[in-house]
Amino acid sequence: MEKLIALTFDDGPNVKITPQVLDILEEYGAPGSFFLVGEQITEETIPVIRREIAMGCDIGNHSYTHGHMNEMPIGETLDELRRTEEKIKPLTGKDSIFFRPPFFDYNEEMLEKVDFCFITGQACEDWDESVTKEQRIEKIMSQACDGAIVLLHDLHYNDITVSMLGEVITLLRNDGYRLVTLTELFEKKGVDPKSAAARGKVYEVVA
Repeated sequence: MEKLIALTFDDGPNVKITPQVLDILEEYGAPGSFFLVGEQITEETIPVIRREIAMGCDIGNHSYTHGHMNEMPIGETLDELRRTEEKIKPLTGKDSIFFRPPFFDYNEEMLEKVDFCFITGQACEDWDESVTKEQRIEKIMSQACDGAIVLLHDLHYNDITVSMLGEVITLLRNDGYRLVTLTELFEKKGVDPKSAAARGKVYEVVA
C-alpha cells in the first residue's frame, strides 16, 4: 500500500525564506502546502504566492495577525479569517478549504462556527532557533507515518529548515513515502475536506 505524507509550511509569505523553500521543492519535484498569514500578504510577497500557486502548492488560511484565536471573541476570529480570505481568494480564484489555527489554539466554539477543515500536524519545533538541524530531522522521521501532515515554518529567519529540507525529502522517499499536497492527501484517503463531516474537525493525520 502506498504511503503518503504532506509537507506543510506556516507563517509566510516572505521574500527571504519562502523563495528558498520553493527552490528546494522545485529542485526535488516535491509538492508543498502553505498556510499564509494575512498581514504578510503584500505587494512585495504576492509574486511569491503566485509562484506557490504556479507550482501546484496548496494555499491555506493561517489567520490575519497570528494571534491566539482561542482567546478572541468568535466575531474577531471570524473577521481574521475573512480578512485573510479577502487577500488569498483574488490570487487563487477560489475559497480556501484548510485552516491551521496559530499555535494549534482552538476551542469548541471555533470548531462549531469556523467553516474550514482544521489542520494541525506533526511539529518538529522548527520555529525555535535552538532546535538543531539534526534534531528537526530526527523528530520528523520518528513521527512519520502514512497520512501524516508535517508542520514546518517558512519564517523569515528559518535558515535551518531550508538547510535540512532536501535531506528530509530524500529520507522520506527512501522510507517509501510519496509526498503530496493536502488536497491530494485527503483525496487519496477518501476524505472530502469540504464535507460537513470534515468541516470543524481537526486533522493531524488523514487516515
